[in-house]
Amino acid sequence: MSSFLPFTRPSIDEETIAAVAGVLRSGWLTTGPKAKEFEAALSAHCGGRPVRVCNSGTVTMEIALRLAGIGPDDEVITTPLSWVATAGVILTVGAKPVFVDIDPITRNIDLDKVAAAITPKTRAIIPVDLAGLPVDRDKLYAIAPSYTLRVIEDAAQSFGASWKGKPIGSSFGNDSDFVSFSFHPNKNITTGEGGALVLPADIDPAACERMRLQGVRRFDEDGMDVEVLGGKANLTDIAAAIGLGQLKRLEEFTARRKHLARRYFECFNPGLGCMLPLKDFENSNWHMFQILLPPGCDRGRLIVAMRERGIGIGVHYPAMHLFTLYRKLGYKEGDFPQAEQAGRRTITLPLFPSMLDSDVERVCSALINALKSLA
Repeated sequence: MSSFLPFTRPSIDEETIAAVAGVLRSGWLTTGPKAKEFEAALSAHCGGRPVRVCNSGTVTMEIALRLAGIGPDDEVITTPLSWVATAGVILTVGAKPVFVDIDPITRNIDLDKVAAAITPKTRAIIPVDLAGLPVDRDKLYAIAPSYTLRVIEDAAQSFGASWKGKPIGSSFGNDSDFVSFSFHPNKNITTGEGGALVLPADIDPAACERMRLQGVRRFDEDGMDVEVLGGKANLTDIAAAIGLGQLKRLEEFTARRKHLARRYFECFNPGLGCMLPLKDFENSNWHMFQILLPPGCDRGRLIVAMRERGIGIGVHYPAMHLFTLYRKLGYKEGDFPQAEQAGRRTITLPLFPSMLDSDVERVCSALINALKSLA
């Protein structure tokens, strides 16, 4: 019998494991030379823009909001179709998340609907590159300056993706703003847990450093000082060593993901009634291969049926405005029909670099059988 195939699995090579062992033997485990080296490598990837690493992709967005001066009584526009952290950080700084429905084709925020959601209290927009498919950066950076909005690109899922030949994280004109990456184990590269924040030209990187380490401005033989309230969000050298090893393989990982995505399109049975993702092999990093199940399909039963066939399935994501926390803010069923439709019907199929072509074929075959069993 075939072994269980999860929907994702990190690829860690022996060189990276040896690098982690080297850090452990060095005696310097917390933020140090490896973290600085990782930041420099990430900066090079992002066209020389300043980058600071943190212990999660959630806290990088929170820090970006705080550095942008966003807080109580402010509003921040975002999508309801994302991991809960995207809107959660808005609440954390005391601001109000204002959701805008998705485009049903890209499943990203519908930028054509953003203007209607802007009020005098709107200070920023957090677009999400769902499943690694970038939001239209040209349109994004045409809208935001027109309304004097800060942008925090939630690029948690799109590290290694590009827009018109330039890596996400690069500058797309003079108005490029914050970019937040995640290096969680299910992302295209990982540090175990971790994230990075690409900073705009008007933000001093030292301010980000203070924000990620409890506001400390100076900590040396001359003493220390604290000017602002910060948190504990620094990345360890252990994690940075993993990140450096992963970054070396980014091009390899991305090429393999694209190959596997192409195999899904080749193998998928169009008669199943499923909606496949946008076939983008120019910009997307193929972080996830998501499909929409046929209307009326019992997703819970389908997931169980696939698990019985040795296939792990993810759900990314339920529409978050329907969670209790956001219902308490006044959101309700019917507010964002496209996100709700996607949230009810989406499943994530296995996709990770160490998968074989035969694994894709196995998933597609199992899906046919599972859907037939539920008919």
